[in-house]
Amino acid sequence: MTQRVTFPASTGEASGVLFTPTQEGRRPGVVVIHEWWGVNEQIQSTAQKWQSEGFVVIVPDLYHGKVVPIGKTEEASAAMKNLDFGRAVQELAGAIALLKDHPRCNGKIAVTGYCMGGALALATAATVPGLAAVVSFYGLPPSADWSRVDAPVMAHVATEDDWVTVDGAKQVQQALAKHKRLMELHVYEAKHAFCNDQRPDVYNASACAQAWQRTVQFVRDLSA
Repeated sequence: MTQRVTFPASTGEASGVLFTPTQEGRRPGVVVIHEWWGVNEQIQSTAQKWQSEGFVVIVPDLYHGKVVPIGKTEEASAAMKNLDFGRAVQELAGAIALLKDHPRCNGKIAVTGYCMGGALALATAATVPGLAAVVSFYGLPPSADWSRVDAPVMAHVATEDDWVTVDGAKQVQQALAKHKRLMELHVYEAKHAFCNDQRPDVYNASACAQAWQRTVQFVRDLSA
């Protein structure tokens, strides 16, 4: 089942799209954070993949209804720059709370995101305690208190990426290691946004499939 939902956050009412699985019983939850395009069909199809794997999933709408057509990069960049990241993290915390209280959820929540959403996934990991797992796809926040991260982290980055570099990801990995936090880092011979199948200029089917398989296994092992 798929439905639009609203939920409380410390900054006010938030909303998103909720996907519940057909599999019976209480299932783990996953928060999927959208790219700078907003809650479009592509990110919802990603959520549906999680749903088919047996997870309770929510895609929070951090743009509050705005969706930028794929390809309009200047408009998307402006939308991301106008986003209040502090408020966004609080809305993500509200989405996590919604899943934890959902009758179909076992209370174990993973957070994952792509591009802007990948950066917000890591920012959420440094803000919200008790997450089962965190997975960032080619996204790094400009700063975070890595000492506050208590969840296992996985990150996927591409070699041909000027925004989220391999070196940048390794620096985050080292910063987490200083606080005895582990980040499993995977590097792909690909371009930024290589998992977006609506962008033929960057989509890499084999890299995407490998990253997806690693991610689902990682989250499943930690949230069963």
